[in-house]
Amino acid sequence: MPPSPQAPPSPLPTAATPPVAQTTSPSRPAAVPAVPGVQGVPAVPAEPVVPAAPAVPPAPAVPPAPAVAPPPPVQPPAPAHAPPPPKAPTAYADGPAPSFVAAGPSAAPAQDRGQDRAPAPTTAPAPTTAPAPTTASDRAPDRAAQPAPPDHPPTVLTFPTVPTGPAAKDYVGSGPPTYDAEPTALPPADPDALDDLVADTVLDGARYGAWALRAASVRGDSARYRGEPRRDSLLTARFGTGEHALILVAMATGARATPGAHRAAAEACRWIGRAVGRSHVRLAEDIRAARRGDLKSGLHRLTDRSLGRLRASAAEQGLEPEEYAATLRCLLLPADPDCRTRVFFGVGGGGLFRLRGGVWRDIEPQVGEVAGEPVVGFGSLPSETPEGDRLTMDLGITTPPNPYEPDPGPPRAPFRFRASVARPGDTLLMCTGGLADPLRGEPELSAYLTGRWSDTAPPGLAAFLADTQVRVKGYADDRTAAAVWEA
Repeated sequence: MPPSPQAPPSPLPTAATPPVAQTTSPSRPAAVPAVPGVQGVPAVPAEPVVPAAPAVPPAPAVPPAPAVAPPPPVQPPAPAHAPPPPKAPTAYADGPAPSFVAAGPSAAPAQDRGQDRAPAPTTAPAPTTAPAPTTASDRAPDRAAQPAPPDHPPTVLTFPTVPTGPAAKDYVGSGPPTYDAEPTALPPADPDALDDLVADTVLDGARYGAWALRAASVRGDSARYRGEPRRDSLLTARFGTGEHALILVAMATGARATPGAHRAAAEACRWIGRAVGRSHVRLAEDIRAARRGDLKSGLHRLTDRSLGRLRASAAEQGLEPEEYAATLRCLLLPADPDCRTRVFFGVGGGGLFRLRGGVWRDIEPQVGEVAGEPVVGFGSLPSETPEGDRLTMDLGITTPPNPYEPDPGPPRAPFRFRASVARPGDTLLMCTGGLADPLRGEPELSAYLTGRWSDTAPPGLAAFLADTQVRVKGYADDRTAAAVWEA
């Protein structure tokens, strides 16, 4: 029997397993090879394999370490029609700024305000070489990131308070004053005489050598309510330079219920300032040399000359002397740190006080004050004249005026003078009647100023002004004060 012929090879090639799929995917079986034919029966060809779409193989459980590090993941490129990324706001008008998170594969895309975001691509393109992903630190910092709110209350630092005496008060005494504490009405103004206007408040200060000066002049409550100008006037001036300089503090008060009272007070300060300024060299030498007699006579002469010019100005205006008059009080302070002599002089009412050791003392010089009864040989009249005539008793009969002599006018106020040596820690206060009267009449005011001014360091200008404005019921006149603190 001739040998049976072998089956010819199948014209269709068998499906080869790709090298990547050595491990067959459990979801899809491998291709079945052709079954070899039986002798005498032709072999049945295998079913042709239809190529399927390439599938992404799953990641192995333990991937082998690649020889070259793969490129980092890349953000999918934004489509051309996608809106620009949001920018950090520069203001807080719309509320708190949104927080920004660094972009990454797992981060959710930021939501644009008022715009629809573009759809993300379904599949990522083939990896290409691209720059590293950007982070929040790489962006241009439009503003600093918002710090996270603290999980505990903030720490409050407490500092010890420094005792500065009693708290400031608006008034002292039995009750609040009748008028308001602040100005109500302004004085009337003349468009052709605007230089005649007077400010409601004047404040000044200085420091020379071992002393510091604070000065203030304030319109009274009554004048503030009625719209009247301030009748008090204040002048502070320095004449000379260096240690030879002389500082003058002058204050004047115009007559009550007269239309030109503020002008008379200002003119009195100007006249005495001019007289002292022209003689400041001689006055400074007399103060340093403690020549009290020369100082008293010289200052008395300058004061009479200045007030005489004021009376002459009244006559030029057709006014009576008492209608254009003013009280005058002055203080001379040498700039020499080795000289502690303080000189006061003036005419008219007011006050001169000294605070030493926490106690106020009224050191206003009294004129014509007689203490005790007169004794023979000191203060009493002689028993007889030099010619031997015995003096008879004075019956107090007033001598009639001489009709041939002019009227001497009202008696003039006496001249007041005091030169004292200051001590470290003293506070010297010179003031007009608007402050002197309540200091003498209301003990609570003097006690309040004792607590405020007992410190060796002078108060600031604003604090000194507030202290001089502490009101007392029943006292509503203008107040002008100058205080000197001795270091």
